[in-house]
Amino acid sequence: MAERGMLLEAAKRMVEAAELKAIEINVPMVIAVCDMGGNLVLLHRMEDSLLASLEIAQNKAYTAVALKMPSAAVKELAKEGEELQGIAVTHAGKIVFFGGGFPIVKDGKQIGGIGVSGGSVAEDSSVAQAGLDAL
Repeated sequence: MAERGMLLEAAKRMVEAAELKAIEINVPMVIAVCDMGGNLVLLHRMEDSLLASLEIAQNKAYTAVALKMPSAAVKELAKEGEELQGIAVTHAGKIVFFGGGFPIVKDGKQIGGIGVSGGSVAEDSSVAQAGLDAL
C-alpha cells in the first residue's frame, strides 16, 4: 500500500517538471495524474491550452492505468483484426490510443498514470516524459 499522500506529492513534482518542459517548447499543455483506480489525483491546465485537452489528458492517464501500458502502445493493438479492436468505444470512451499517456512506476510497481495533451503527439510525449523523469 502506498504511503498516504505519496502519489499527490509525486504528482506535484511531475506536473512542475512537465510544465517547465511545456514552457521550454512553447506549447501550453494540460497535465493529468491519476491513481491505479483511474481516479484523478491532480489536473493542471496551463493558460491558453486547448479546451479539448482537459478531457484528453485525463483519458491518456486513465488509459495508461487501465491497460498498464503507454497510450501510444494501444494503437497497434486496437487496429482492425487485432486483439483490442473496438477498445476505444469501451470504458465510456476513456480509452485513447495516441501518445502522451504513460504508467507511473515507482520501485518497479505501477502507482498511477500521467497524461499530457495540448501539442503534437511528440510534444505531449516529451512533456509527459519530463514529468516522469522528475520522480
